[in-house]
Amino acid sequence: MVKNEEIQKLIDKVSKLAKKKGVEFPESYILDIVDAYNRHDLTDKELETLVIRVKKAYEQSKVEAGEAVGTVAAQSVGEPGTQMTMRTFHFAGVNELNVTLGLPRLIEIVDARKTIKTPTMAIYFEEDKKNDDEFVKKLANQIGKSTVNDILEVDGFKINYAEMKVEATIDAKKVEDKKLDYEKIKEAIKKSFKKAKFNPDNDYNFYIEPKEVNIRELRLDADKVRDLQISGLKGIGKVIIRKEEDQYILHTEGSNLEKILKIDGVDKEKTSTNHIHEIEEVLGIEAARNAIINEILRTLSEQGLTVDIRHIMLVADMMTSQGTVRSIGRHGISGKKSSVLARAAFEETGRHLLNASIRGEVEHLTGIIENIIIGQPIPLGTGSVDIMMKPNKRKGGR
Repeated sequence: MVKNEEIQKLIDKVSKLAKKKGVEFPESYILDIVDAYNRHDLTDKELETLVIRVKKAYEQSKVEAGEAVGTVAAQSVGEPGTQMTMRTFHFAGVNELNVTLGLPRLIEIVDARKTIKTPTMAIYFEEDKKNDDEFVKKLANQIGKSTVNDILEVDGFKINYAEMKVEATIDAKKVEDKKLDYEKIKEAIKKSFKKAKFNPDNDYNFYIEPKEVNIRELRLDADKVRDLQISGLKGIGKVIIRKEEDQYILHTEGSNLEKILKIDGVDKEKTSTNHIHEIEEVLGIEAARNAIINEILRTLSEQGLTVDIRHIMLVADMMTSQGTVRSIGRHGISGKKSSVLARAAFEETGRHLLNASIRGEVEHLTGIIENIIIGQPIPLGTGSVDIMMKPNKRKGGR
């Protein structure tokens, strides 16, 4: 209780000092200053110096009234985009995994594509598990995709045309190395192939007979049994284990954030995916907004390009302002503007004008594009203010 009262006194002290210096800080700024005051045991003189420096930085960070922030953001993100590589795939840190980088990745993000070319996850572990070799390897095998073909003996598969059946022998050591449950593997094979029979003398040997006795069905069954998935989470393919600094990290080909976050031992705060729509579904729209910012920043920085984060934040805010992730294009923000003329000026002019006429929409001329079209001053810069004159009163009250 005493501690809370002391903090409140400090907050009031900083607020009064800021007002004395002619500035009103947001609450987050005041709390940060109070935190710095406590951590560094500042004197009153040092606190005053800190407030002056924060005031200067705060005022420099403000946007001028009437500034065309949207146009500046578009220029700032679009111009570096012309310098980006067109290569779709590139090795990024993990040699065994391909990820989409450069301009194709930037387009994926701003188009808000629900199906991305190379979804991937970075899975971190809690303190007591991050160096547990056994746990990490077991989890990697459980979540990574494994098929019957991955656990067959070297010469353990053949199509027996004489007896019209597919014969296979599973390697017990491979099953053990992958930490797989053999009984579950048998169940999966029997469930998928009703005519699967296991050898009573060798439980790791089985054969499958086709439903119809013909070569085509036999070959189809041969392909199906080799490709039969016996372990792994939906959406996740290959899993790579890497030791980075003092901990293990799993890098996956594919993504399933919801299921991964439910696994005990996984660090829910650090684990991430590059699939923005999946983040929105599992963690919500604010997490998706942060993911858009981080993904755009990462994509640009990998190409050696730097853009002020505020431009990217504005793009992310626009994409998520309606509670869902929307694309920047005719199917998203640009095609859903309230202004008829703004929609028509972007794409599909005839369709937008026709639909607006049918619905009897009214153009209020509040935006930039629509005012340019009809030749009026735009509501930016000097056009964003009105000049009003106060006439002098004449003698006699007139």
